[in-house]
Amino acid sequence: MSRAAAPDRTLDKAGRWARRAPLLPALIFTIVMTQLPFAAALVIAFMNWNSYYPDERGFAGLTNFVDIFTDTNARNAVIVTILLTTVVVLVSLALGLGIALLLDRPFRGRSVVRTMMIAPFLVVPIAAALLWKHALFNPEYGLLNGMLTLVFGDDAPQRDWISSNPFLAIAAALIWQWTPFMMLILLAGLQSRPLDVVEAARIDGASPWQIFTNMTLPHLRRYIELAGLLGAIFVVQNFDHVFTITGGGLGTANLPYYIYETFYIGQDYGRASAAGVITVLGSLIVATFALRTVLSIFNEEQR
Repeated sequence: MSRAAAPDRTLDKAGRWARRAPLLPALIFTIVMTQLPFAAALVIAFMNWNSYYPDERGFAGLTNFVDIFTDTNARNAVIVTILLTTVVVLVSLALGLGIALLLDRPFRGRSVVRTMMIAPFLVVPIAAALLWKHALFNPEYGLLNGMLTLVFGDDAPQRDWISSNPFLAIAAALIWQWTPFMMLILLAGLQSRPLDVVEAARIDGASPWQIFTNMTLPHLRRYIELAGLLGAIFVVQNFDHVFTITGGGLGTANLPYYIYETFYIGQDYGRASAAGVITVLGSLIVATFALRTVLSIFNEEQR
C-alpha cells in the first residue's frame, strides 16, 4: 500500500510544481522590484545619512524614528493623513452606496450611466488634480466662481477656494475620484444578493427601508469593509493631489508629501526612509484586514 502511495505523492508534487512554475518569473520580478527597495529603505532608516553633511554618515539606531515622532511637522503630517483618509473614505462610501443603489434599479440607458460613473476613477490622479485646481477652483476662470456669477450676477463674490479651504479642496478632488471605486464594489455586492429572499420579504409586507436596513446593509457589510480598507490604503499614499493643488502648504502636507520634502528638499535620506517605513507598515496593517475581508467574502460565496 505504501509503495503504491509513493508514486501518487510524487506525481501530485510534480503536478503542483508544474502549475506553479509559470508563476515563478512574475514572483521573482515582484520581489526584485518591491522587496529589495523596501529592504534598502529599511537599512537606510537606521542610518544618519544627509547629503548636506556627508562626513557624518553612519549608524544612527532609532534616532530617525524618534525624530519623526517628536518632529512637529511630522506629527502634523500624520494628523492630516488620518483626517484626509477618514473624510475621503467615509464620504466616498456614502456617495458610492447611494449611487450603487440607484444603478441597481433597472432603467433605460443604465449601462451608459454606469460607464460614465466609472470615468472619474480612470482619470490619471495628477490630471484629476490639475482639472480641479484650474478648471474648478481657479478664482478668475474656474467653474465654481462662474456658477456663482451665473446665479447671483456680476456682484457675486469671487472666492479663492484653495486658499480659503485648502483641506476641503483636496478632499473634494479625492472624493470625486474615489466615489466610483466605492460604487463599483458596492454595486457588485448588491448584485450578489439573493433576490428571491428580497422578493419574499416584499411580498410579506416589508417596506423598502426595512429591506434595506435588515437585509441589504447586513449583506453589504463585508463589501463596505473591503471598499473602505482598499480606499484607505490608496488615500493614505496619495501625493498627487496635495502636491498639485496646494504644494503641501496651508497645513495640508500629508505623510507622502513630508517624505518627498524630507528626501528631495532636506536631503535627509535616513529620516525620509524612516517615514517611508512607517507609512508602509501602516498600509500593511490595513492591507491585512482587507485580505481577511476578501477571504471572508470568498468563503461566504462558496457556501
